[in-house]
Amino acid sequence: MSSSGNVNHLSQRCIYERKSWFMRWLSKLFKGGSNNRRQAATTHPRPPHFIGDENMVLRAPVRSLDNRSRTDKEKEELDRAISLSLAEGLKKPNGYGWRAKNDDDLAKSVQDDLHSSHPPYVHREYQPMGYRICGGCNRDIGYGNYLGCMGTFFHPECFCCRACRYPITEHEFSLSGKDAYHKSCFKELTHPKCEVCFQFIPTNGAGLIEYRCHPFWSQKYCPVHEHDNTARCCSCERLESVNVRYISLGDGRSLCLECMESAIMDTGDCQPLYHTIRDYYEGMNMRLDQQIPMLLVERQALNEAIVGEKHGFHHMPETRGLCLSEEQTVASIQKRPKIGGHAVIGMKTQHQKLTRRCEVTAILVLYGLPRLLTGAILAHELMHGWLRLKGYRNLNPDVEEGICQMLSYMWLESEIMPGSTSSAPSSSSSVSKKGGKSRVENKLGEFFMHQIAHDASPAYGGGFRAANAAVNTYGLRRTLDHIRLTRSFPL
Repeated sequence: MSSSGNVNHLSQRCIYERKSWFMRWLSKLFKGGSNNRRQAATTHPRPPHFIGDENMVLRAPVRSLDNRSRTDKEKEELDRAISLSLAEGLKKPNGYGWRAKNDDDLAKSVQDDLHSSHPPYVHREYQPMGYRICGGCNRDIGYGNYLGCMGTFFHPECFCCRACRYPITEHEFSLSGKDAYHKSCFKELTHPKCEVCFQFIPTNGAGLIEYRCHPFWSQKYCPVHEHDNTARCCSCERLESVNVRYISLGDGRSLCLECMESAIMDTGDCQPLYHTIRDYYEGMNMRLDQQIPMLLVERQALNEAIVGEKHGFHHMPETRGLCLSEEQTVASIQKRPKIGGHAVIGMKTQHQKLTRRCEVTAILVLYGLPRLLTGAILAHELMHGWLRLKGYRNLNPDVEEGICQMLSYMWLESEIMPGSTSSAPSSSSSVSKKGGKSRVENKLGEFFMHQIAHDASPAYGGGFRAANAAVNTYGLRRTLDHIRLTRSFPL
């Protein structure tokens, strides 16, 4: 006999056994209700049924308690038993739902239930649905396939990635708390990307993610970009990314597009700002009586002027301004260059001989810097000129550079925070606020103040912090008087 024949035989046999079991139960029920009275059959006796090794004779009751036929009642009891068996099967602690898909499964389920320790029938409603609730759609799972994760059950189509919302079908996935993710989506969310090349930042030799981060802008980038000739803005220090090109100023410097918006490109453009800084000094009773020339120059011209300056004994590695005290000939920028592609073109320079008529010959500032940075440099260099014109001689670098940085910081503060206590009185405040500034420009001003406050050099950084503490305690005027007498900051 074929295997399919065996299965059908087993299925039918299980059903017959189920019927016989219910007939025994019904027989005992009716037998008990008739006070053990026996009645002989008026027709031919029914032959006994043999099930296994058990011999049982079915006896019908004297009269039926139900108008339905015996076949209908047996079918009803059989359906009830099968439903009970399926309901009890859902309670089995195997963690998986089960649904009979063919006669083999149905027959095996009924046969297993016949030999179980559960009572033959308990009066209860059969509720196969709602036993497990999907954690995704909050609907009944029923008998279909399901997934279990963190004590919650899901339809396979409802087990979705928290990031992309698509179902997770892979064997491996990532968990963050109770949220599931595709491994690729989780990496996209948690693994830092370089803001220069936009690739995942690689791990180092120890398997750790190592990257650089700007302390103010929080720009994250691969360490290799510090040495692979990636352009850095000479104003805000941010690195050039692969999708935004910087402007080349032609002297080895690059300028980002945000700094370019307010960049001052020639000497004529800088004159209004220069007069604003002078008005700021005058508003603080620090008037400069001499007219000191101011020129915007290229990087090379500024470096040459530094070499010829006998008095310049302390300068930053990247000098952006200079207060001249010697007579020199300097090439200044007279015509504003144009932007051609990603570089400046059409620049016109003019050599100018600077004659020394007082302690200060001229003030030089690099061209191409944004307005607020140019103004901060002018405020710094004008303080050098004011100290020399007022007879402050032979000051230590930390004292002179510290008080000059203090004036630069105070001017920036008055520009981006007009209501601050360091704002100059009279007309300088209104001039500085004329037209207003964009959010980008204000952010740049905050960065320039951050640069001054966190400078690590002893003269510029340490000197500023000492000057700031003295001015906050005693005020600017008393601090300057103390410097005149002692060549040091008051403690």
